[in-house]
Amino acid sequence: MNKTWFSFLTLIALFVGGQQMMAQKQFTLEELNFGGKNYRQFVPENRYTTWWDDELIHTEANQCSVIDKKTGKESILFTLEEINKYATSDGSSQVKNLFGTSFPYPGKSLVLLRSGANMCLYNWKTKKTAWCISTADQGEIAEWNAKSKAISYIEPKSQQLHIRTSDGNDIQLTTDGSREIVYGQSVHRDEFGIHKGMFWAPNGQKLAFYRMDQSMVADYPQVNIFGRIAQCEPDKYPMAGETSHKVTVMVYDLTTKKTVTLQAGDPTDRYFTNIAWSPDSKIIYMFELNRDQNDCRLVSYDAQTGTKIAELYRETHDKYVEPQHPIVFLPWDNNLFIMQSQRDGYNHLYLYQTNGKLIKQLTKGKWVVLDVIGFNAKDKSIVYTSTEKHALQTNTYTVNVKTGKRRLLDNGRGYHSPSLSPSGTFIVDRYSEPTVPRNIEIVNTANGKRTQYFEAADPWKGYQVPTFTCGTLKAADGTTDLYYRMVKPANFDENKKYPLVLYVYGGPHAHNVDARWHYASRSWETYMAQKGYILLILDNRGSERRGRDFEQATFRQLGQIEMQDQMKGIEYVKTLPYVDADRIGVHGWSFGGFMTISLMTNYPETFKVGVAGGPVIDWKWYEVMYGERYMDTPQANPEGYSKTSLIPQAKNLKGKLQIIQGTNDKTVVPQHCLSFIAECIKQGTQPDFFVYPGEPHNMRGHQSVHLHERITQYFEDYLK
Repeated sequence: MNKTWFSFLTLIALFVGGQQMMAQKQFTLEELNFGGKNYRQFVPENRYTTWWDDELIHTEANQCSVIDKKTGKESILFTLEEINKYATSDGSSQVKNLFGTSFPYPGKSLVLLRSGANMCLYNWKTKKTAWCISTADQGEIAEWNAKSKAISYIEPKSQQLHIRTSDGNDIQLTTDGSREIVYGQSVHRDEFGIHKGMFWAPNGQKLAFYRMDQSMVADYPQVNIFGRIAQCEPDKYPMAGETSHKVTVMVYDLTTKKTVTLQAGDPTDRYFTNIAWSPDSKIIYMFELNRDQNDCRLVSYDAQTGTKIAELYRETHDKYVEPQHPIVFLPWDNNLFIMQSQRDGYNHLYLYQTNGKLIKQLTKGKWVVLDVIGFNAKDKSIVYTSTEKHALQTNTYTVNVKTGKRRLLDNGRGYHSPSLSPSGTFIVDRYSEPTVPRNIEIVNTANGKRTQYFEAADPWKGYQVPTFTCGTLKAADGTTDLYYRMVKPANFDENKKYPLVLYVYGGPHAHNVDARWHYASRSWETYMAQKGYILLILDNRGSERRGRDFEQATFRQLGQIEMQDQMKGIEYVKTLPYVDADRIGVHGWSFGGFMTISLMTNYPETFKVGVAGGPVIDWKWYEVMYGERYMDTPQANPEGYSKTSLIPQAKNLKGKLQIIQGTNDKTVVPQHCLSFIAECIKQGTQPDFFVYPGEPHNMRGHQSVHLHERITQYFEDYLK
């Protein structure tokens, strides 16, 4: 081939490539943001499934289908049209869709559905409504028990706790429910793994529930501006170092019609969490934690009388102990249970007898167990997820209780979200990898055989997609590995200088980088990369999934170690020839808002622009449970609170800083940002301030699109 002809072909190739680049579409925030009008089209497609015993069911809006676990093929079980044909003729039990379908009874052709103002069991084989109960006055806080078919619920207007039995009989359990005396709801501000407030016994005849007395907690003045005249709607908000609420646990017995209170002693300055029932429904187990959160005890109670039976386990630590999971009984032995603990520095599984005797530690290593998924009773093993393969991954394992032998149940890559069948025989394995949007496989836990069920197409095909990379760098201690994600524009040119934005969170119980699609990149990062920015995201010490010492490095001095680690990331990017060291910005929300302002005011020569959303400014204004765990009280740690407060830092603000706040934020109350702005005024520094009226801690719905356009525009105006 002669040189002329080669040059001609090269020109054609360059032309075609350029045309293809030009043909690729660009994203809008309506496509990238969760509040956007077209967002759903740009999320990897999914398949919703549930278990009917060991039968795997695909639930769709208009039909439910059985999935052949060997082939992945589907056959229709019933349709929405069929269900509604035998719903009540007056239309009150018409089912809108089948997404919320559940199959509570193995071997029985009964499906549980919400239909209008009712909850019903439909028999798709006999084509009849098998059972139905009204839910018209129950509100959103309700728990149904499959054994008794009873529903416990909070009546929204009166705030009283009720039980509606299977025959429709309504029992009112409380009379003093109010905004100050709260029944059956999540307590301790959703800390310690608490997500609900009602717990049915396995036999369906007893209901344990929380009673939270917050009458002694100060009212925080929230205001509703949307009436003709604004009205005060105060929120009970216990700030660090101030009076907290008192919680007790009560039990109602459907058989005896009596309510007892667990005799746990004075609830003042104590936390009760991770409630679990014994398999025979006679005993309640609960973790009890002191206010300092450094002394944790597992205690058992007689559910019939409320009397304390025994203290089974105690764990103390000089910083804090943080129970997050209830105990779980082995389905083949009612005298043995699994407990999770970080006692050796990493969260692992421990096997205990009901008398409190430790049998053995079942998992061990410098990695963390994330959750117990269930059990395989046949081979007497526990199925769980962990980071054993890699800190950025979530993988599924089984461990044999007798031998301790572990076995990987997935492909060993990526980020897996398994769903185990009731028998433990099969797993629906949903996973993603950096280059895999979503894949779903069916796994036989006995032999590891995998059946492909669904693979999502790339929803971003045809668009200009940034480059997503992942790497490690050393923390400020010089030894600890930190993981980062970098996002570069689709048309990246290493000979150009790009502005860089550090997106930061940095707080406990969260991480930003993992082995999911695009390394778990937020869609806003893609939007920014499209506009010509490089994004850096780094998980500093203090974040989750790396063990106790990694997280507790920040104890009593939030923000300090985190800043040091984030600056190591900045030091690294400054060495890159394509990063403009004079155009570096930072953005974060909540703890990330705190970090944003911390970095802007402690390193004013580095960060030229920042956007801080819902920022913590001073930890003494944050709530008791979270704040005192990581900072102790202001009384016990005045130096730490003084060191971490951003009020004294207001004078150091030099760059352009925009603070954004929902006016009805009940998580990081507006007092934080308003106090900082007041100090800025006093010191003569000039932050910008924008509010979302009536919004909570995070912007809801389409307002999120507006929010992220505003964040973007701020960097466009002042950093680019």
